[in-house]
Amino acid sequence: MNNEAKWYVLHTYAGYEGIVRTNIEQMIVNNNLQNVITDIKIPTEQVVEERNGKKKAVEQKLMPCYVFIKLVYSSQIWYLITNTRGVTGFVGPQGKAWPLDDEEVRRLKLEVVKIDFKLNVGDNVRVIAGAFETLIGIIKSIDLVRQKVTVSLSMFGRETNIEMDFDQVESIEK
Repeated sequence: MNNEAKWYVLHTYAGYEGIVRTNIEQMIVNNNLQNVITDIKIPTEQVVEERNGKKKAVEQKLMPCYVFIKLVYSSQIWYLITNTRGVTGFVGPQGKAWPLDDEEVRRLKLEVVKIDFKLNVGDNVRVIAGAFETLIGIIKSIDLVRQKVTVSLSMFGRETNIEMDFDQVESIEK
């Protein structure tokens, strides 16, 4: 049996995401499951809404009706979670729990995956993902903390600096 925790997706009733998180957190404490269920996330973003002429920053759910949970899967855990108030089931074939792969975890920003970046300012790179895929440019700056790189790309006869994630570029041998 694989004892490594993986990310899974739970489907919930509309508006129950916070209630589901609270209920599962209480279940973790009551059943001493801290080593089995390691993280619960509801992806949100800050948006600015205007009401009565006033702008206000509010937290908005990116994926309503879904809760992401990192756990070591077992039939007992499946039973406990699917019987939690507000949960309609796991997302997967026939309601079976299906773990997210590393690419999905990174894309959904559930975890910050540290990338070992071995390029330097001035290196030639090829863009391998995103809107500028296949273009070739030169690294102008590197931000190790944010895992971003600024690349100078030639577009429409002009040099344009574009900020990208580390995993969007690859080295081109000089």
